[in-house]
Amino acid sequence: MDLLKGDERLDYLLAEDLRIIQSPTVFSFSLDAVLLANFSYIPKHKGKIIDLCSGNGIIPLLLSKRTNIKIQAVEIQERLVDMAQRSIDYNGLQTRIEFIHGDIRGLYKEVGHSCYDVVTCNPPYFTTDDRDKINDNEHLAIARHEILCTLEDAIQSASLLLKQGGKAAFVHRPGRLLEILSLMRKYRLEPKRLRFVYPKEGREANTILIEGAKDAKPDLKILPPLYVFDQKNQYSKEVHEILYGKGQ
Repeated sequence: MDLLKGDERLDYLLAEDLRIIQSPTVFSFSLDAVLLANFSYIPKHKGKIIDLCSGNGIIPLLLSKRTNIKIQAVEIQERLVDMAQRSIDYNGLQTRIEFIHGDIRGLYKEVGHSCYDVVTCNPPYFTTDDRDKINDNEHLAIARHEILCTLEDAIQSASLLLKQGGKAAFVHRPGRLLEILSLMRKYRLEPKRLRFVYPKEGREANTILIEGAKDAKPDLKILPPLYVFDQKNQYSKEVHEILYGKGQ
């Protein structure tokens, strides 16, 4: 099997010394996924981890450098699963990452109910209310809009998969924060950590990172803000280290 197909390219994940297959017309990961992987609590030696709405596998690839635990990942688009599997094979991570082609709705019936320690998820951000804004490209439309998976689907699925006390981490848009908090509590995921991400200081937040624990007591911590760029429009020190590694 050829490594690359069509307009695919092989990109570097510099901080992790890994490679990932991407395509401008099928799927390319965003900074949001990288920030989620960095934000998420990940046990190093023991437990079960699963990534939902995994796209081309960016989050499990990044997490593989932070843990010795086998990571499972779920993606509904067969084309993206194929890309992810080739990236996994290229990096020699076949025994570390298991990719599942499937729907996160009802996933617990296949992989197990209440048996995971960590769930990560970068779900589609946008509803389908305004059909004119949905991309004509099917792959990009499914990745960005709630066509096959809603925010509620993602949060409910995470809860069904998690053990009591297990942690679920999501990345999303600030405009849906109240909805996210409401749904997390509806499905027994008590919000525990919240971080706002800003393009730069003085601008409005455009991303949130949030983590909840199943059946935990209320105690939400608001973490320091994360600025992507400094006033010179260069990556901030924190983001630069996340992308390129410390000391680079």
